[in-house]
Amino acid sequence: MVRKEAGRIYRIILADPARRNPLSPAMVEGILEALEEAETAPEVRVVVLWGEGPAFSAGADLEFLGKVTEMGAEENYRHSLSLMRLFHRLYTFPKPTLAAVNGPAVAGGAGLVLATDLAVMEPTARIGFTEVRIGFVAALVSVLLLRSVGEKAAKDLLLTGRLVEAQEAKALGLVNRISAPGKALEEALALAEEVAQNAPTSLRLTKELLIALPGMGLEDGLRLAALANAWVRETGELKEGIQAFFEKRPPNF
Repeated sequence: MVRKEAGRIYRIILADPARRNPLSPAMVEGILEALEEAETAPEVRVVVLWGEGPAFSAGADLEFLGKVTEMGAEENYRHSLSLMRLFHRLYTFPKPTLAAVNGPAVAGGAGLVLATDLAVMEPTARIGFTEVRIGFVAALVSVLLLRSVGEKAAKDLLLTGRLVEAQEAKALGLVNRISAPGKALEEALALAEEVAQNAPTSLRLTKELLIALPGMGLEDGLRLAALANAWVRETGELKEGIQAFFEKRPPNF
């Protein structure tokens, strides 16, 4: 269900194209295992996620979804917790993450896009949160959506369940860039290489700050930022970066 290509840019491929790459239990576990491998591999600088075939991810596994009303509360809760772990793991992953939205990203598939740091979207792709159309609730992804677009836009997307085209998705802040036709993966990989040139410790610390700051008051946020500012001055990466700047050469991170 999931293929991996290791290297400096670690690639996670959702590989169930016949079913439009649904977030089946096997797919969820496969992504989590790949993230664990990518975190512990020192050569990995950036992770890129995309879907094999014409879709990024259609969200829920329809076969599994057909059984949820017959499952007990405990089993349903276990499944919800596995999705929660996936979104949380991807959102808080210590290395930068990118999504190449090569086709439709719907419901939980849209949640994967929101959980990554950066997203590049095909001009013909669409993204949306369609759960209300079948009597479901976009509960987990709504947590990420509010952080991405704010309350009014989130209400629009969640209450209508409509699918959004690339230009509007970028304007709302659901994705960062729109690729040339057929080039989402190529441009996401190029962006990943650009990010990978930067200092790994700086990238990790920046991500930690961006996760923590929205839930903090002004004074606490500034104090945390001051600590980060002071701490990073002691790293070898900053020394190398300053030396490379004065020597007019690329830094060796």
